[in-house]
Amino acid sequence: MRLFLLLFKLIGLPRRAVFEESRVAFRVLPNDCDVNLHMNNGRYLSFMDLGRVHLVAQMGLLPIILKKRWRAALGAAEINFIRALAPLQRFELVTRLVTWDEKYAYMEQRFESDGVLCAHAFVKGLFLDRDGRVPSAAVTAALGHTGAAPPMPEELRIWAELGSVKKQKA
Repeated sequence: MRLFLLLFKLIGLPRRAVFEESRVAFRVLPNDCDVNLHMNNGRYLSFMDLGRVHLVAQMGLLPIILKKRWRAALGAAEINFIRALAPLQRFELVTRLVTWDEKYAYMEQRFESDGVLCAHAFVKGLFLDRDGRVPSAAVTAALGHTGAAPPMPEELRIWAELGSVKKQKA
C-alpha cells in the first residue's frame, strides 16, 4: 500500500539535482513491528526500496528508466541500527547518491526521527537492460551529468572492498 501512496505522491514532484537528498516521511505502523514492539529489521529494507524510488523520481530518472526499459537491481546493502523506531513513531527516510564506479551507484540511506539518527545504511545498485548491465556512465549521461564521479568516502570504500572480498571467496 505504501508503494501506491508513494507513486501517487511522485506526481508533480519537483526535480532535484543529482546529489541532492530525497526525504520521505513515514510512520511506524503496528504491522511494521516485531515482538519487541519496535520496527522489524526486515522492514527497514522495504522502506529503503521506497526511498530509492523517490530519489530516482526526484532526479528525473524514472521516465528514462521506463522509456529505456531498464530494471533496477540491488547489489548489496549494509545497515546499522542505532535507535529503535517505536509503534506510531514518525520518521524520515533520507536517501542520497554518494558516488558511482563503472558498475554500481552507491547510495546512503538514513532513518531519522526528530532530527535524530535511528539507522544508517549504504547500498549499491545498478540498472539492467535486455543486453545486461547498463554502464554507470550511460545512466549519469541520461541525467545530463557529464562530470566525474565524486570521490568515494573512506567508510564506503572499506564496505565496497569487503563486498569484493566476499565475492572472491564465494
